[in-house]
Amino acid sequence: MLIAVNTRMLLSHRLEGIGYFCLEAFRRIVKNHPEHEFLFIFDRPFDQRFIFGPNVKGIVAGLPARHAVLWYLWYEHTLPRVFKKYQPDLFVSPDGYASLSSKVKTLTVIHDINFEHYPGDLPFFNRTYYRHYFPKFAKRSERIATVSSFSRKDIAGHYHVPEEKIDVVYNGVNEGFSPLVEASAQQIRQQFTEGKPYFLFIGAIHRRKNIVHLLKSFDAFKTQTGSDMKLVFAGQKRWWTEDMESCFSGLTHKAEIIFTGRVDETNLHQLTAAAFAVTYVSNFEGFGIPILEGMRAGVPVLTSNVTSMPEVAGDAALLVDPFNVDSITEGMIRLYQDEPLRKTLVEKGLVRSRDFSWDHTAVSLWDSMMKTLG
Repeated sequence: MLIAVNTRMLLSHRLEGIGYFCLEAFRRIVKNHPEHEFLFIFDRPFDQRFIFGPNVKGIVAGLPARHAVLWYLWYEHTLPRVFKKYQPDLFVSPDGYASLSSKVKTLTVIHDINFEHYPGDLPFFNRTYYRHYFPKFAKRSERIATVSSFSRKDIAGHYHVPEEKIDVVYNGVNEGFSPLVEASAQQIRQQFTEGKPYFLFIGAIHRRKNIVHLLKSFDAFKTQTGSDMKLVFAGQKRWWTEDMESCFSGLTHKAEIIFTGRVDETNLHQLTAAAFAVTYVSNFEGFGIPILEGMRAGVPVLTSNVTSMPEVAGDAALLVDPFNVDSITEGMIRLYQDEPLRKTLVEKGLVRSRDFSWDHTAVSLWDSMMKTLG
């Protein structure tokens, strides 16, 4: 059997959420199923490390598909030509896009539909494309995979497809996240925060991550506690907006906030494990991998009580209302003052994080692929 995979999100040194999902799932699937052939379709020259085995052929097709017009051309013109040449039995698209011009059996992985709830979080052309085409992609696909039960219900409800057509394929968490001994943690704190404890945010700095409320809450936390705590953002300022800049400029304690930019995997593992707590209070998530990263690293997690985050966290994180600055501030203060609570969350988090692994993801995704083939 030949399985074609949309691998345009496998970008060397620039992997983000969907790229990591594709990387971790397919390097296992390729290894677990040497009896099948895989066609990895890239939209630009690719790193050979993404060719996970001798049963994988990588090709570059068309122009880089990085904005709405090129998305349309790539999926509706380039991919059908590829399919005509190679005749795959199945097409798997981890970024949720499908080719409406193709009749190849298709499994799309739609991680979430945040753009339906918060269209203003995205540039005009992106959100217009998503809101026009994703309902079509959902109906066109023989099956859909998504990363939480929340997203399954959300997709089914918005796009009027039966829930039975949608499989839940949970994300995993990188095994490099693990607790640090205190001496090593202190070295990391010395490197990043002059030895001071810190709350940590992990991920791209984007409006949907509720950055303004997190900044305001930390400022209020500092004022109310007089703590020497810092706030560290480990992620790129790709989507830094005017309202974020305005909020940051008006903070009393902005000197206590550190932006590291993008950090490599090793530094991220250590930075997480040395944190006082992970603060991940998004407005909307289809999953929320940083919740598990904090748990696996042995630190308490503060996260939101909305969308998929309670599903991922279970009873192993402190949940707050992301739309209420006071709620987030109170959560920070509670973690700061309540050592028994922190210890309980760490213990529960280490157990909870074991329920999620990329091995499980690969098995679940393969099962969904086989259902798609009927």
